[in-house]
Amino acid sequence: MKGLAMAINPPIDATQTPAWAALQNHFNQLQAEGINLREWFAADANRTASLSFEAGDLHFDLSKNLIKPETLQLFADLAKDVKLEERIQQQYTGVHINNTEDRAVLHTALRRPASDEGKFIVDGQDTVKDVREVLDRIYAFANKVRSGEWTGVTGKKIDTVVNIGIGGSDLGPVMVYEALKAYNDSGISARYVSNIDPNDMAEKLKGINPETTLFIVVSKTFTTLETLTNARSARTWLLETLKAQGAIDGSDEKNAEAVVKHFIAVSTALDKVAEFGIDPNNAFGFWNWVGGRYSVDSAVGTSIAIVYGPERFEDFLRGFHVIDEYFANTPIEKNVVALMGLMNVWYVNFFGAHSHAVLPYNQYLHRFAAYLQQLTMESNGKSVRWDGTPVTTQTGEIFWGEPGTNGQHAFYQLIHQGTRLIPADFIAFANTPNATKDGDQDVHELFLANYLAQTKALAFGKTAEEVRAEGTDEAIVPARVFTGNRPTTSILGDTLSPFAVGELIALYEHITLVEGTVWGLDSYDQWGVELGKVLAKQIAPAISQDDAALAQQDQSTQALINFYRAHRH
Repeated sequence: MKGLAMAINPPIDATQTPAWAALQNHFNQLQAEGINLREWFAADANRTASLSFEAGDLHFDLSKNLIKPETLQLFADLAKDVKLEERIQQQYTGVHINNTEDRAVLHTALRRPASDEGKFIVDGQDTVKDVREVLDRIYAFANKVRSGEWTGVTGKKIDTVVNIGIGGSDLGPVMVYEALKAYNDSGISARYVSNIDPNDMAEKLKGINPETTLFIVVSKTFTTLETLTNARSARTWLLETLKAQGAIDGSDEKNAEAVVKHFIAVSTALDKVAEFGIDPNNAFGFWNWVGGRYSVDSAVGTSIAIVYGPERFEDFLRGFHVIDEYFANTPIEKNVVALMGLMNVWYVNFFGAHSHAVLPYNQYLHRFAAYLQQLTMESNGKSVRWDGTPVTTQTGEIFWGEPGTNGQHAFYQLIHQGTRLIPADFIAFANTPNATKDGDQDVHELFLANYLAQTKALAFGKTAEEVRAEGTDEAIVPARVFTGNRPTTSILGDTLSPFAVGELIALYEHITLVEGTVWGLDSYDQWGVELGKVLAKQIAPAISQDDAALAQQDQSTQALINFYRAHRH
């Protein structure tokens, strides 16, 4: 299959399609009848069965959403009208659907098996062959570190990896590292530095031994301001601390040897890598068809391969691929991945929802919502379509969330009884690696009881009559009424394994594509990130006492800089 730098057809205005009109009529009918999940469940004994799905080894229950079984066909009709299946095919085969940057979007190639070599030739490149070659190099290096064959400059085994990146070069790896901590049997821990705030680097370097620390600098172009600033700070710390400890003598020769033994790179800019002092043989690249927020399963995940090992990284990739294949090959009306994306459109554009909660009942997924914020909001936080015309609908959602019962004691009040509709995805796993009992009570079962109770309460609520039946004082009955009809999706898996983490990431990657297709967005560029970077470089001299640069700033920026100058010690 040859990738094509072809002109992409203009997006279809979903609001002008017959399917959109049918959905609007359906929505109006539901509003007129009154949405009542209690009544819907009572009237349809097969509701749960007809709205439950399996994808990979994950189980999905959509029955507590504000849809009826017949809504799914209307969703599928909308997908057909906006040519979703064509868009999926274009993405998977390397058409340049990122048209503002004239790039293919091929993160699905990152997890194709080696048996697919030769089948996906894009812009003259055998994508799968190239991916597997880089993976083989990463795995070989990871095995050297894990076995102790690779050592630091003083011959000691590496026990700490510090990943230096930002955006997708940080959010993905740190999320996966945290998610898989139960699988860490290597004796190697990882830390992640992203913020240019010096406090981030200072805290991450505390308590680690430079003799046993390996830094991974993740920057495709090796020019990312935050990453390179932090990398230079880490290099200075390494060399000064090694010298202070008497581990090296501080000569140019020993300093260069220390950098080679303690720094590797994820980058394609081999000249800049070498200039920094890293051996280009220890640089692992990826391609311009991999967006940062879609890159954790590329060389960006090198820290994961080192800590958890190549076999588990392969399991991770297989999880992605299973969902990729399911999404591409399952009819839309039965395709839970596509249906979840279409259902998000339903809530945003018909119900007026502004945000979407993702609530994992697993502490290891405590960074999952933060990861999804970049994935979804950087992709679909846009107000022009891929042909440069204005959007015709509201787009994007604010993704947010916290794990487990923590959220119950924080923001669930708003979800249950607030005035805003907040669809929520509840994620849990049947098994835990840390089984515990409190007396006779299995604590994981108590935890899952909360997972089940919350979706039940959100769906069915509590009526005034039920509150009164408890003998509640009439004056406070209204405060204790729960309206219910708050939509949730339940996702339940067997175990939070590397395979399952890959499945979850791929699930939300494809949900993002579905939404972007309906809204007509190029979900793969991120120009909104750039302006602030440019202005920061212009403003930096003004902060550093350059009065000419200060004079060029607006009055608010000038006033803030003057406050800073007056108070900086």
